Amino acid sequence: MEVQETRVQTDRVLTIPNILSMARLVGVPLFLWLILRPEFGGPKSDGWALLVLALSGISDYLDGKLARRWNQVSSLGRLLDPAADRLYILSTLVGLTWREILPLWLTAVLLARELVLLVMVGILRRHGYPPPQVNFLGKAATFNLMYAFPLLLLSDGSGWISSLAAIFGWAFAGWGTTLYWWAGVLYVVQVRRLVRADALTD
Repeated sequence: MEVQETRVQTDRVLTIPNILSMARLVGVPLFLWLILRPEFGGPKSDGWALLVLALSGISDYLDGKLARRWNQVSSLGRLLDPAADRLYILSTLVGLTWREILPLWLTAVLLARELVLLVMVGILRRHGYPPPQVNFLGKAATFNLMYAFPLLLLSDGSGWISSLAAIFGWAFAGWGTTLYWWAGVLYVVQVRRLVRADALTD
């Protein structure tokens, strides 16, 4: 009976953590619209964009914490959480690059890592494996980038606050990019081991 209850909890969709993850996904287009308003003749809404990003970070922390505490870890949640992380990173890259806050080369470096991971997921599926779970290193990379992006957005101004935000923003961006690729390399190594193990058993 206990095994069945665990499986039901694992397959549930409408849990508090999943609802938080869904809310984060809804916030992605809102965040992108707010960040790009000045490019289309609208008023600057960076404060509201930062608020959406901050709420996303809080919900990212809460959904994992609550899922573990309330035994509501679900298959859907394992997909929604990294999907929301990647979409926020992608939308922020698009917005900040469009506004020339981020250089194109940095955007290309981060997107290249996503492309590598996409190829790895395709290889895993071909061999009957699910996508790799997010590890601690990947979470640490995302954490650094999610701090870097709002700080770099805040640096798009004048005064000492903008200057300070630029210093810390680029520091977080450097660490985040390095860890992001490090986590990506570990995924590649993991996939290679699985594929080799399959080849040996055939």
